[in-house]
Amino acid sequence: MTARAALQTQLERGIAALGLTLPEDVVPRLLDYQALLERWNAAYNLTAVRDPAEMVTRHLLDSLAILPYVQGDTLADLGTGPGLPGIPLAIAAPGRQILLVDSNGKKVRFLREAIRALKLEGVRAVQSRVEEVEGQFDCITARAFASLEDMLGWGGHLLAPHGIWLAMKGRQPDDELPGVPDGFAVRGVHALAVPGLEAERHLVVLGRA
Repeated sequence: MTARAALQTQLERGIAALGLTLPEDVVPRLLDYQALLERWNAAYNLTAVRDPAEMVTRHLLDSLAILPYVQGDTLADLGTGPGLPGIPLAIAAPGRQILLVDSNGKKVRFLREAIRALKLEGVRAVQSRVEEVEGQFDCITARAFASLEDMLGWGGHLLAPHGIWLAMKGRQPDDELPGVPDGFAVRGVHALAVPGLEAERHLVVLGRA
């Protein structure tokens, strides 16, 4: 079995374990993204995860675990790094306008190359601090980006009136919940089971109060 075939099997099993039904072209396109990230990572140090199988678990499946909660026509992924979870979400559920935001120039150069190479329609990358981004979005994602208080303090203006904010966390962030700023409310905290990942994962869903 080739290395890519092994990764494909791992990814397909993980998607099935998450209970997701995705279009046929999604798995090869996710693996194209993983291969591009692996190649650029050697020179640019975009992620601490080096092992391809770990990338499938920690990057692809971790991102796809929140797909059932994503909604609306527009999405902003704040502090996206090398495109997580924004690019896997764009590949798995195409059709919405997605803005990838990061302040790191190297990472944004990679994002622009990934958008071009993977032909991701409706996806844009911007190098900016979150506070300076303009617009409003139906859905906002942020993965291990900051505390809930800081996240909403910096980027709360980007959430559309009826939008949802999906904050990806490790352990259940009970200590952060009291810090949610006025004007926002926690709609739910969900434990996520990421196939192949031993560590805890939680999703905090927030909206406007």
